Amino acid sequence: MLKYPKALENLMEDFMSLPSIGRKTAERLALYVYTKMEKEEAERFGKDLTAVHQQIHTCRICGNICENETCDICRDETRNHRQILVVETVKDLFTIENVNEYHGVYHVLNGAISISKGITMTDLNLSSFLDRVTQEPPEEIILATNATLEGETTARYIKELLREKNMKITRIAHGLPVGSDLSYADEMTLLKAMEGRREY
Repeated sequence: MLKYPKALENLMEDFMSLPSIGRKTAERLALYVYTKMEKEEAERFGKDLTAVHQQIHTCRICGNICENETCDICRDETRNHRQILVVETVKDLFTIENVNEYHGVYHVLNGAISISKGITMTDLNLSSFLDRVTQEPPEEIILATNATLEGETTARYIKELLREKNMKITRIAHGLPVGSDLSYADEMTLLKAMEGRREY
Protein backbone atom coordinates (compact mmCIF):
# COMPACT_ATOMS: atom_id res chain seq x y z
CA MET A 1 0.00 0.00 0.00
CA LEU A 2 1.37 3.39 -1.04
CA LYS A 3 1.96 5.77 1.86
CA TYR A 4 2.45 9.51 1.99
CA PRO A 5 5.86 10.83 3.03
CA LYS A 6 6.42 10.70 6.79
CA ALA A 7 6.13 14.46 7.30
CA LEU A 8 2.74 14.52 5.56
CA GLU A 9 1.51 11.51 7.54
CA ASN A 10 2.55 13.24 10.77
CA LEU A 11 0.65 16.37 9.76
CA MET A 12 -2.45 14.27 8.99
CA GLU A 13 -2.26 12.70 12.43
CA ASP A 14 -2.00 16.16 13.98
CA PHE A 15 -5.15 17.26 12.15
CA MET A 16 -6.96 14.05 13.15
CA SER A 17 -6.27 14.82 16.80
CA LEU A 18 -8.63 17.81 16.45
CA PRO A 19 -12.36 17.41 17.17
CA SER A 20 -14.57 16.17 14.30
CA ILE A 21 -11.70 15.70 11.83
CA GLY A 22 -11.40 12.26 10.27
CA ARG A 23 -8.85 10.74 7.93
CA LYS A 24 -10.29 12.20 4.70
CA THR A 25 -10.52 15.74 6.03
CA ALA A 26 -7.05 15.48 7.58
CA GLU A 27 -5.69 14.25 4.25
CA ARG A 28 -7.28 17.18 2.39
CA LEU A 29 -5.95 19.72 4.90
CA ALA A 30 -2.45 18.29 4.92
CA LEU A 31 -2.29 18.27 1.12
CA TYR A 32 -3.59 21.84 1.07
CA VAL A 33 -0.79 22.92 3.42
CA TYR A 34 1.80 21.33 1.14
CA THR A 35 0.40 22.27 -2.26
CA LYS A 36 -1.29 25.64 -1.66
CA MET A 37 0.40 27.29 1.31
CA GLU A 38 3.48 29.38 0.72
CA LYS A 39 6.39 28.54 3.03
CA GLU A 40 6.06 31.89 4.83
CA GLU A 41 2.34 31.32 5.40
CA ALA A 42 2.98 27.84 6.82
CA GLU A 43 5.67 29.22 9.13
CA ARG A 44 3.32 31.94 10.35
CA PHE A 45 0.61 29.31 10.92
CA GLY A 46 3.04 27.29 13.02
CA LYS A 47 4.09 30.36 15.02
CA ASP A 48 0.44 31.23 15.69
CA LEU A 49 -0.19 27.73 17.05
CA THR A 50 2.77 28.08 19.40
CA ALA A 51 1.80 31.63 20.41
CA VAL A 52 -1.64 30.45 21.59
CA HIS A 53 0.06 28.43 24.33
CA GLN A 54 2.81 30.92 25.07
CA GLN A 55 0.81 34.15 25.20
CA ILE A 56 -2.69 33.21 26.36
CA HIS A 57 -3.38 32.56 30.03
CA THR A 58 -6.35 31.83 32.24
CA CYS A 59 -7.69 34.77 34.23
CA ARG A 60 -6.89 34.09 37.88
CA ILE A 61 -10.27 35.50 38.93
CA CYS A 62 -12.86 34.12 36.52
CA GLY A 63 -11.17 31.53 34.31
CA ASN A 64 -11.61 33.48 31.07
CA ILE A 65 -8.76 33.49 28.55
CA CYS A 66 -6.54 36.55 28.39
CA GLU A 67 -3.01 37.80 27.73
CA ASN A 68 -2.52 39.19 31.24
CA GLU A 69 -2.99 37.93 34.79
CA THR A 70 -6.62 39.06 34.75
CA CYS A 71 -9.01 39.49 31.82
CA ASP A 72 -10.46 42.73 30.44
CA ILE A 73 -13.90 41.94 31.90
CA CYS A 74 -12.61 41.48 35.46
CA ARG A 75 -10.57 44.69 35.18
CA ASP A 76 -13.49 46.71 33.80
CA GLU A 77 -14.73 48.95 36.64
CA THR A 78 -17.86 49.92 34.70
CA ARG A 79 -19.22 46.36 34.92
CA ASN A 80 -21.40 45.11 37.76
CA HIS A 81 -18.98 43.03 39.86
CA ARG A 82 -21.82 42.10 42.22
CA GLN A 83 -23.43 39.93 39.54
CA ILE A 84 -21.64 36.73 38.48
CA LEU A 85 -22.77 34.66 35.52
CA VAL A 86 -21.50 31.07 35.65
CA VAL A 87 -20.83 29.35 32.31
CA GLU A 88 -19.35 26.01 31.30
CA THR A 89 -16.86 27.20 28.70
CA VAL A 90 -15.01 30.25 27.41
CA LYS A 91 -16.98 29.85 24.18
CA ASP A 92 -20.21 30.28 26.18
CA LEU A 93 -18.80 33.47 27.70
CA PHE A 94 -18.01 34.91 24.27
CA THR A 95 -21.47 33.91 23.00
CA ILE A 96 -23.15 35.88 25.80
CA GLU A 97 -20.78 38.83 25.40
CA ASN A 98 -21.66 39.08 21.71
CA VAL A 99 -25.31 39.67 22.64
CA ASN A 100 -24.05 42.84 24.40
CA GLU A 101 -26.85 42.87 26.98
CA TYR A 102 -25.14 41.44 30.06
CA HIS A 103 -22.98 43.85 32.06
CA GLY A 104 -21.90 41.80 35.04
CA VAL A 105 -18.87 39.53 35.36
CA TYR A 106 -18.37 35.81 34.74
CA HIS A 107 -17.00 32.60 36.10
CA VAL A 108 -15.90 29.85 33.69
CA LEU A 109 -16.16 26.28 35.01
CA ASN A 110 -14.21 24.66 32.17
CA GLY A 111 -16.74 21.88 31.77
CA ALA A 112 -19.69 20.22 33.46
CA ILE A 113 -20.06 17.28 35.80
CA SER A 114 -20.37 14.08 33.76
CA ILE A 115 -19.99 10.77 35.56
CA SER A 116 -20.08 8.86 32.25
CA LYS A 117 -17.05 10.86 31.02
CA GLY A 118 -15.28 10.70 34.35
CA ILE A 119 -15.64 14.45 34.98
CA THR A 120 -16.34 15.20 38.63
CA MET A 121 -16.72 18.41 40.61
CA THR A 122 -12.98 18.37 41.40
CA ASP A 123 -12.21 18.67 37.67
CA LEU A 124 -14.10 21.97 37.41
CA ASN A 125 -12.96 25.49 38.25
CA LEU A 126 -15.03 25.53 41.44
CA SER A 127 -12.58 26.14 44.28
CA SER A 128 -11.68 29.61 43.00
CA PHE A 129 -15.40 30.31 42.52
CA LEU A 130 -16.16 29.43 46.15
CA ASP A 131 -13.25 31.56 47.36
CA ARG A 132 -14.49 34.40 45.22
CA VAL A 133 -18.10 34.41 46.42
CA THR A 134 -17.04 33.90 50.04
CA GLN A 135 -14.61 36.84 50.06
CA GLU A 136 -16.96 39.19 48.21
CA PRO A 137 -20.53 37.85 48.26
CA PRO A 138 -22.34 38.94 45.07
CA GLU A 139 -25.89 40.20 44.87
CA GLU A 140 -26.80 37.56 42.28
CA ILE A 141 -25.31 34.41 40.84
CA ILE A 142 -26.73 33.46 37.45
CA LEU A 143 -26.29 29.80 36.52
CA ALA A 144 -25.96 29.60 32.74
CA THR A 145 -24.84 26.01 32.35
CA ASN A 146 -26.23 24.21 29.31
CA ALA A 147 -29.73 22.73 29.23
CA THR A 148 -28.33 19.20 29.27
CA LEU A 149 -28.22 16.50 31.94
CA GLU A 150 -24.60 17.45 32.67
CA GLY A 151 -25.40 21.16 32.79
CA GLU A 152 -28.37 20.65 35.07
CA THR A 153 -26.37 18.35 37.36
CA THR A 154 -23.67 20.99 37.61
CA ALA A 155 -26.16 23.78 38.32
CA ARG A 156 -27.78 21.73 41.09
CA TYR A 157 -24.40 20.93 42.60
CA ILE A 158 -23.42 24.62 42.68
CA LYS A 159 -26.75 25.52 44.24
CA GLU A 160 -26.14 22.91 46.94
CA LEU A 161 -22.65 24.28 47.59
CA LEU A 162 -24.10 27.75 48.13
CA ARG A 163 -27.15 26.68 50.13
CA GLU A 164 -25.94 28.05 53.47
CA LYS A 165 -24.58 31.29 52.04
CA ASN A 166 -28.03 32.82 51.57
CA MET A 167 -27.32 34.21 48.10
CA LYS A 168 -29.73 35.01 45.30
CA ILE A 169 -29.28 32.29 42.69
CA THR A 170 -31.04 32.40 39.33
CA ARG A 171 -31.01 30.06 36.34
CA ILE A 172 -31.45 31.05 32.69
CA ALA A 173 -34.43 29.23 31.33
CA HIS A 174 -36.87 30.66 28.81
CA GLY A 175 -35.95 30.10 25.19
CA LEU A 176 -33.36 27.35 25.60
CA PRO A 177 -34.75 23.87 24.86
CA VAL A 178 -33.66 20.92 26.97
CA GLY A 179 -30.54 19.30 25.58
CA SER A 180 -29.33 22.45 23.84
CA ASP A 181 -25.83 23.88 23.90
CA LEU A 182 -25.56 27.52 24.96
CA SER A 183 -22.86 28.37 22.44
CA TYR A 184 -25.16 27.42 19.52
CA ALA A 185 -28.06 29.63 20.61
CA ASP A 186 -28.87 32.65 18.47
CA GLU A 187 -28.66 36.10 20.04
CA MET A 188 -32.41 36.67 20.43
CA THR A 189 -32.95 33.26 22.05
CA LEU A 190 -30.06 33.92 24.42
CA LEU A 191 -31.36 37.37 25.27
CA LYS A 192 -34.80 35.91 26.10
CA ALA A 193 -33.12 33.22 28.21
CA MET A 194 -31.34 35.90 30.22
CA GLU A 195 -34.45 38.04 30.60
CA GLY A 196 -36.51 35.03 31.64
CA ARG A 197 -34.12 33.76 34.30
CA ARG A 198 -35.82 32.61 37.50
CA GLU A 199 -35.00 31.98 41.12
CA TYR A 200 -33.26 28.65 41.33
